[in-house]
Amino acid sequence: MKALELDLSGIRSIVSDGELHALQEKSNEYTAQLHAGTGLGNDFLGWINLPEEITDSEFAEIERAARALQEHCDYVVSIGIGGSYLGARAVIEALTPTFAAYRREHSAPHVIFAGHNIGEDYLSELVDFLSDKRFGIINISKSGTTTEPAIAFRVLKGLLERQVGHDGARERIIAVTDRAKGALRTLADKEGYKTFVIPDNIGGRFSVLTPVGLLPIAVAGFDIRELVRGAKDMKARVDEGVPFDQNPSALYAAARNLLYQKGKKIEILGNFHPKLHYIGEWWKQLYGESEGKDHKGIFNAAVDFSADLHSMGQWIQEGERSIFETIVSIATPDTELRIASDAENLDGLNYLAGKRIDEVNKMAELGTRMAHIDGGVPNIRVVLPQLNAYYIGQLFYFFEKAVGISGYMLEVNPFNQPGVEAYKKNMFALLEKPGFEEESKAIKSRL
Repeated sequence: MKALELDLSGIRSIVSDGELHALQEKSNEYTAQLHAGTGLGNDFLGWINLPEEITDSEFAEIERAARALQEHCDYVVSIGIGGSYLGARAVIEALTPTFAAYRREHSAPHVIFAGHNIGEDYLSELVDFLSDKRFGIINISKSGTTTEPAIAFRVLKGLLERQVGHDGARERIIAVTDRAKGALRTLADKEGYKTFVIPDNIGGRFSVLTPVGLLPIAVAGFDIRELVRGAKDMKARVDEGVPFDQNPSALYAAARNLLYQKGKKIEILGNFHPKLHYIGEWWKQLYGESEGKDHKGIFNAAVDFSADLHSMGQWIQEGERSIFETIVSIATPDTELRIASDAENLDGLNYLAGKRIDEVNKMAELGTRMAHIDGGVPNIRVVLPQLNAYYIGQLFYFFEKAVGISGYMLEVNPFNQPGVEAYKKNMFALLEKPGFEEESKAIKSRL
């Protein structure tokens, strides 16, 4: 079986092999800390062995719950924010045929996402759309009180109960939440919802291989066992004891930290495949929330090429030289389409006649990488043999392991997110939430 490949040749003009291998000892030390649980954030390391620990019975339970929703629903709304939705959306968007939403027939329910914003128009339009549809809900929240998903669940639960009654709604709502505590756990136990547990030792941005991600992915009709198998195989490639120069996660972590030390403060994740957009969104949360602390950390951005070559491409090519790129490349597309010859050739494309469109895309990718490297933008390349569940599983675990090592190299706790609470406190004070009376008075005095 082919595997994910890491290509660091595009950073050689700024990072030498000697500099890279000088980080070998630190990398090994931080990898050992991750596996021994002796480093910062060691209460959130359950993701490390997760791909090996998921049992057949756990897969089967998720698959049974997914089939039950598939049987009763044409649409399933997955409610969550941050890590409670980005991983699932990344996989579903990557594997779903691009124009599936426009087809009358679909083999599995369409998974729709809500609770990741507070857009009144978004939620109103979703309610209007679902008002005459067969739908169900997966509500993903450890606490059940996070504002964005809690609002969405209250609204959609009410709609579902009006449509099919209280008992009917109970059969179409699944809660993914804490094992024993929290508002959603209390409600689920009271109402008798089917539930899955968010493990205490796995943070949201590392939770895609738990029921948080696996259940919506299974509902959408994709093979969660293959996704986890890919992660499991990648774990073996980046595990403790794997030599540094053979460990792609360790090499990626070392490379990006060296680039950061050399003034490359922004990492742009690019792709040349339109289905990878939400892989970039998932990656942005994983790295931004893990490393952006103590006034340190690489700023993470994502672009979709070649479209963004006609917008951000100018800045990347000739703007401030504070950036480096990581390109996720798909070696082989799923389909084949060739460019035909045209007798008049008014568009001047006959020189491409007979070529596959992917060949043109690959040359656009290569030409872009060369131009950016020549323009002073170091370039890392991550290659997946194909875009399928197995290789996405590899990619997820590769990035997860790398960010753990990279965060330790940066000397931050990569498994907490204290800064996320700042906007919530201000919002609660402005909304005069009970218990925030003093904060409300203080913040309103500033307006």
